[in-house]
Amino acid sequence: MRLCAGLFKKGSVWIYTATLMRITFLLFLCLLIAGCYQNSPTSITNPPQTDTPLPSVPILNISTTPTSQPTSTTPPTQRPLSVWLPPFLPQMMYSAFKLPDGYILASTPEQADISLEVGSSNSQPAIQWIYSLVVPFPTVTDGVTFETLHDAWTGIAVPPFDDVPLLMDKSTLDVLSIQWGSPAPQAVRVLPANELLDYAWTNSPSWAIVPFEMLNPRWKVLTIDNQSPVRKDFDPSKYALNIPFSLSGELSQQPQLFALPATNRDPNRFTTVAMTGVTALVRATAFTMEHKGITYPAEDIGPILADADITHISNEIPFSPDCPYPSPKNDTLVFCSNPSYIELLKVVGTDIVELTGDHFMDYGPEATLYTLQMYDDLGWPYFGGGANADDARQPVLLENNGNKLAFMGCNVGCQVKNEIPCDSIATDSHPGAAQCDMNWISSEISKLREQGYQVIFTFQHREYYTYTTEPILATDFGKVAAAGATIVSGSQAHQPHGFAFNDESFIHYGLGNLFFDQYHFCAGYACDNAFIDRHVFYAGKHISTELITIHFIDTARPRLMTSEERAHFLEIIFKASGW
Repeated sequence: MRLCAGLFKKGSVWIYTATLMRITFLLFLCLLIAGCYQNSPTSITNPPQTDTPLPSVPILNISTTPTSQPTSTTPPTQRPLSVWLPPFLPQMMYSAFKLPDGYILASTPEQADISLEVGSSNSQPAIQWIYSLVVPFPTVTDGVTFETLHDAWTGIAVPPFDDVPLLMDKSTLDVLSIQWGSPAPQAVRVLPANELLDYAWTNSPSWAIVPFEMLNPRWKVLTIDNQSPVRKDFDPSKYALNIPFSLSGELSQQPQLFALPATNRDPNRFTTVAMTGVTALVRATAFTMEHKGITYPAEDIGPILADADITHISNEIPFSPDCPYPSPKNDTLVFCSNPSYIELLKVVGTDIVELTGDHFMDYGPEATLYTLQMYDDLGWPYFGGGANADDARQPVLLENNGNKLAFMGCNVGCQVKNEIPCDSIATDSHPGAAQCDMNWISSEISKLREQGYQVIFTFQHREYYTYTTEPILATDFGKVAAAGATIVSGSQAHQPHGFAFNDESFIHYGLGNLFFDQYHFCAGYACDNAFIDRHVFYAGKHISTELITIHFIDTARPRLMTSEERAHFLEIIFKASGW
C-alpha cells in the first residue's frame, strides 16, 4: 500500500490519495464476499465437470471371504423365521416335525412368525389327527353318539358310563379343550399315556380317548355315530374325533418344508384279516345247500367276510368227485364234500385255507390231493396241512399294504386226541395235517419274527363243549404265544370259547362253527353262536381285534346277532375268560 500511496492526475484534477485508497478497499471487499458465496457447499447441484476419469468401484468376489467387517453399503443378513410348536402336540406329530435351515424355534407364540395350531387355516389344508374312543377289550358296549360323548365332557352323567371320568393324557386334554372348550370339573382324569391302559383294566368300567397311533389290541375301539377308525369304511369327515391342525403365519402355504404328516391314519397302511372257525360242508349243511342253493349259507355274512383284505377259512373236509349225495345224518363221521360246493368258499372271498382239520384224510389220499389241486388252481395258499409232512409245515407268507403276515398251524395229533386216527397226520409218504412240534414251532416263529412277519398261528386241538378253557389248551396256546405269535386262534371248537392276552399276543381258544350243522346240538344251544374275529394290522403292527358275533338260524346259515343277543353272548364269554 505504501507503493500505491500518492497522487494521480485525472484531467487537470488531482484527487487526494487517501480517498482513492478507500475506494480501492471497498471494491476489494465486495469481490471477496462474492467469491465466498460462490464456493459455499450448499449451493452445489452438480459435481464439477472434469476430463479426468473417476476411479472404478471394485467388484466383490463372493468366493473370497472378506477380511474386514462389511461396510454400510452391504445389505444386512435376513433374520431367521421363528416357529412355535405348542407343548401339547401329539408325540408322533412332534417327532415328525423337521425344522428347515433358516428357521428357529420360538420360545413363546407371541415371538413366532409361524405357528402350528389346533384348527383349520384358510391358507392351506389342515392336518387331520385321528383320536379313538376306547374301553378295555372285555366291554360289552360297542359305541356311543357324539352327543353322549360331549355330554360326558360337559359333566352330564351318561349311560353306560354314568359318572366315570374320561381318561386321557395331558396332550389330549389340551387339544380337545381348544376344540371343545374346557371340560367340566371331574369329567376328565389325566394320566401319563403309558399308564392309561392298565388303569382302565383295573378300574372297570372305564373309557378313554387316545391318539390313533396309541391303539393296542387290549383296547376295544368304540364307534362314535357308527364311525370307527379301525374299519375300512371309516369316513373322517363324519367322525367327531378327527381333530384338525394347521400352520398359520408367514410361509404357511409351504407346509412341506416342515415334513409334517398329513394324518396319523393312512388307509393305505391297513390290513384286515377275518379269522373263522369250523367249516364242514357235509351232512345237514350240505343237504340244505342242495335244496336252498350252494351259496345259501353266505346270504347274511358273505359280504362281511369278503370285505376283509385276507379271509381265512378252516375247511376240514376234502372234496371228492366220488362224494355221494349228502344225508342230514351220517353216523360214520367219514366226510367228503361235492366239488361244486367250492362256490360257497368263492362267494365269501376266501384268500387262504387252513388244513389242520381232523377229517381232511377221511376220503383217502386221492381226495386229499385232489382238494389240494383245487386250491392250487384257484390260487389259494394253504397251511397246517399238505401233500406230505414237509409241505404241511410250511408257513404261508403274505404281504398286504406293507404288513407282513405269516400263517402257521398244526394238529395236536393222536397222542392228545385219542379218538382221532393217526392217519389224519401228514407223513413223508402221505398227505394230512401238520403234527404239532413245539420245538419246531418256537424256532420257526422266531425266524419269521426276525424277518418282520406278524405270525398268526392256528390250532386243531382237543374238542370240548364248555365256554371256559381247559388247562391243556391254555398251556399249549400259551407256549405258542410266548414263542412270539401275534395271534393264536383255535379252529377246533364247535362251541365258542374265551380269550386271553399273553403280553402282546391275542389268544382266542375257539371261535365256534362258521358253516356246520350243529344247530341246536349243544347243551343250551351253545353251538348256535360263534365268532368271526376281524384283526386289524396297521404299519406292521396288530392294533385291534373286532369281534363279529353270529347266530345260526338253521343247520347251514348264520346271521349277525341282534344287539340284545350280542350283549348276552359277550357277557357269557367275558365271564368265562375270567374278566
